[in-house]
Amino acid sequence: MLIAALLLVAPPAWAADLRLDAVALMPCDASDPGAQPSTSSLSRRTNITSPEGASCYVLSGTVHNPGRNPIVDTDVYARILDRSGEPVLQNRTRVGSIGDVDPGDHSFALRLAIPAGTPGPFEVKNPRARGFNAPVRSRAADDEELLPLEQGVVRSDLGSSDASS
Repeated sequence: MLIAALLLVAPPAWAADLRLDAVALMPCDASDPGAQPSTSSLSRRTNITSPEGASCYVLSGTVHNPGRNPIVDTDVYARILDRSGEPVLQNRTRVGSIGDVDPGDHSFALRLAIPAGTPGPFEVKNPRARGFNAPVRSRAADDEELLPLEQGVVRSDLGSSDASS
């Protein structure tokens, strides 16, 4: 009975630090959905306004998982400094999540909103990634409702995989 109880207890999820290389912060491409158009041209056509308070940037690089097992629920941390050495993202170093990382080297990219008017060039300090050896959050099933941006990404992924078949 004791052995059965021990087998039913889930093993703890241990944190794992992953190395990031070739980390760069670049402005989003104009065709990126995160690159917000100016309100003057957009509001005249559609009565939709987008905030002028943020600029779209992409933090990209390579993540290295030296282990034999995937690392799950991986978050990326970094300090992003402006030209004067002040933090761009106040009171936070977590810049986003890259999900699961299989063993080996993999490219990653995160979209960031940087306050408009922040003086560049920007410097990325102490980039690192941290994940777990087992899931620590509940995961959405394939048939669960997605946000509109997620639906667009899933649809475009499905379309490209169908076309390549």
